[in-house]
Amino acid sequence: MVSLKSFIAEVLDSSQEAEKTAPAGPVAGSGPQIPEGARLIPREEHAISRRQISEPALQVLNGLHRAGYQAYLVGGSVRDLLLGREPKDFDVCTDARPEEVRKLFRRNARLIGRRFILAHVQIGREIIEVATFRGDGGTASGSAERSATGRILSDNVYGSFQEDARRRDFTANALY
Repeated sequence: MVSLKSFIAEVLDSSQEAEKTAPAGPVAGSGPQIPEGARLIPREEHAISRRQISEPALQVLNGLHRAGYQAYLVGGSVRDLLLGREPKDFDVCTDARPEEVRKLFRRNARLIGRRFILAHVQIGREIIEVATFRGDGGTASGSAERSATGRILSDNVYGSFQEDARRRDFTANALY
């Protein structure tokens, strides 16, 4: 079994080699738009199969894609799939705002959270957590809504894929 640390090192090394030969930006007609700075790992280079992803998670991803949004599996489920384990749940990150996710999935979606609003999409017995890409302008710039005591009440600062990736720590949370 490959350790996560060695896998990440291998991906980073191959990413640097691919940057030298790959065209800049997404290629038209080649599938989903890949954000600048991201690298799509070809199927032959990883062991993840769509059959390993739950049907409800695929329905959420495909529904968002059909509606014109970016959507990616993120976090622990990606880590577990890379390590050959069965994920306990699936989280999705998208450029759709929570209200747009609720509108798209209607009765199956509800919004949760106080500081940062998330959508829970329930399909059958499974709940898929859908988060909007977060920007890096929130609490750092002081633009977050605060109470009189300074407690953050709301920091719904939405951003791009790149901002969301930069904001995440370098752990399983940063795996897309």
